[in-house]
Amino acid sequence: MNTKKSTILKPVFYPSVIFIGILVLFTVIDPKEAGIFFSDIKNWIASIFGWFYMFSVGIFMMFIILLAVSNYGRFRLGPDQSRPEFGNFSWFAMLFSAGMGIGLMFFGVAEPIMHFNAPLVGESGTEEAAKEAMKLTFLHWGFHAWAIYAVVGLVLAYFSFRHRLPLSIRSALYPLIGDRIYGPIGHAVDTVAVLGTLFGVATSLGFGVTQINSGFHYLFDMPISVNIQIGLIVIITAAATISVVTGLDAGIKRISQLNLVLAIFLLGFILLVGPFVYIMQALIENMGNYLSSFVELTFKDYAYGDDSWFKDWTVFYWAWWIAWAPFVGMFIARVSKGRTIREFILGVMFVPVGFSFIWMTAFGNTGLEAIMQDGYTALSDAVANDSSTALFSLLEHLPFSGLTSFVAVILVITFFVTSSDSASLVIDTLSSTDKFHHPVWQRIFWASSEGLVAIILLLAGGLGALQSASIAIALPFTVIMLIACFGLWQGLRIETVRYDSLQHHMNAARHSETLGSWQNRITRMLEFPSKKEVIVYVNTEVVGAMKTLQKELEAKGWTTELNNNKQKGTAIIIAHHEGAMDFIYEVRTHTYDVPNFAFPEVGPSDTMEKYAKAEVFLQDGSKAYDIYGYEEKTLIDDMVDQFEKHHYFLHHSSRLKPVLPFD
Repeated sequence: MNTKKSTILKPVFYPSVIFIGILVLFTVIDPKEAGIFFSDIKNWIASIFGWFYMFSVGIFMMFIILLAVSNYGRFRLGPDQSRPEFGNFSWFAMLFSAGMGIGLMFFGVAEPIMHFNAPLVGESGTEEAAKEAMKLTFLHWGFHAWAIYAVVGLVLAYFSFRHRLPLSIRSALYPLIGDRIYGPIGHAVDTVAVLGTLFGVATSLGFGVTQINSGFHYLFDMPISVNIQIGLIVIITAAATISVVTGLDAGIKRISQLNLVLAIFLLGFILLVGPFVYIMQALIENMGNYLSSFVELTFKDYAYGDDSWFKDWTVFYWAWWIAWAPFVGMFIARVSKGRTIREFILGVMFVPVGFSFIWMTAFGNTGLEAIMQDGYTALSDAVANDSSTALFSLLEHLPFSGLTSFVAVILVITFFVTSSDSASLVIDTLSSTDKFHHPVWQRIFWASSEGLVAIILLLAGGLGALQSASIAIALPFTVIMLIACFGLWQGLRIETVRYDSLQHHMNAARHSETLGSWQNRITRMLEFPSKKEVIVYVNTEVVGAMKTLQKELEAKGWTTELNNNKQKGTAIIIAHHEGAMDFIYEVRTHTYDVPNFAFPEVGPSDTMEKYAKAEVFLQDGSKAYDIYGYEEKTLIDDMVDQFEKHHYFLHHSSRLKPVLPFD
């Protein structure tokens, strides 16, 4: 592959770059006016569409739960025979780092204390204020946020890996508009996703360096200044560029694992030196308060009272997570190939959320305890003055503050690196014609663009404007996500009809009388032919049966293709009919280790180590049965049996068009 050749998708790449350029230029020329303009837009959206955000997130939550407990959860994010590419530890690490890692560092101490100092109801500084603070923190960082990510990730992984559609948001619309996803509608959807991702990450880079600067100020008495923060952005962007160039497995995975290790170390330290018993008690009570109010919190939009807090906090958070959803959703889709829908949902929903709850309780309740019991009001004042200093102010109250603050700064930096490199990979994927192989210069361009946009807006004082812009982008993307949910549901309905059609009849080869006596069937089952024998069988017997079937199908008006790779021992027949999905029947030669029971009368060293099977593959992958040794009539019976199931599927799915493509 030529890594220098451009793969940019012009209808997405150029509009995104132009829009970003206009926004940055507008903000640089008149940052004050830009701030007012975007702030007004944000306030208008919160006032008019706050209910819509709440309703939509509630739909996403119910949709994900329904998929997890339904029969749809059995389908894999890839062909039926696929398995996960990453182990559980690496998978969890990447989910955690890309999703909320930096947010937990910034808000783990700050948000509970902010709610504690200015409670939604009641008086500040009380036990009830502390309970309410933790419940609201759990709301904003719990299942709802990850349900948003799960919806986008699941849609992308399902349509891309199972049905070979582009790894783009547009693919979710395929069951609704078919091939028109490759036109203006699809380009517009992906452009919105690019803008939301870049705005969100650039804003986080701009605001996040303030926390790193605060940490260096505490550790090394480094002054807090814009110049230092710009330098930090340059360093982080450079590290992210190196990571994204090295690739998903070599760069992003390793840094994500480092993130998780450092986060566990910092969390373990808090549990060890902090009020451990109190933290454990608080964790149980916090979860109880959150879960007991779950339905109410999901749909409470303060229609019967002052909704200013609701617009400033919950609506802001829901819009923020939705703006980040294209980035995080695509990233977790990239690392989740081969998992079942149920496994994906349970992993994405419970592992990061569980860790977030433990983290928020450990840091948040330790901070609250320090204020309420130890009288450490300096922490409360620090949060009120500059929330970026909250974590370091808490660590200063605990032993070994110098060491833990240094670890915290390193962790914040590595979290930023993983967020930036992951986002660069996602944006490059969305704006490329090749969704898996991109030239290095394109990845460098997007990684550099994130840092450059953050620097320009930091100098212009326009980060607040960009933050508001990213919140505004969430509104159209919310509509896209709702349509995507319907598209996924429609796709799974089609998948279920197809699954049922394939189960409509038992495999003819298993019951055909042409197999002979039961003794002959046992003999065949216990055969362990060599790869060469199976290849010869496929190239002669299987191909011969396919030619016979081909002749008959063409006589009935079907156009057919027959391909035979003699060297690999594969044969495939494809039948086309106008207006119908193709019928595919393929036989592949696959080798396996000979099982221990194969030759019980001799030692392992006296037998061959490998044997082969002639496996049947249909549109959705391997059917896990071997046809080696079947006579021509039995082979034809099996192909006709599968064709009958295909015909059954076409008949019952005709009202669910457009039919999904299958691998």
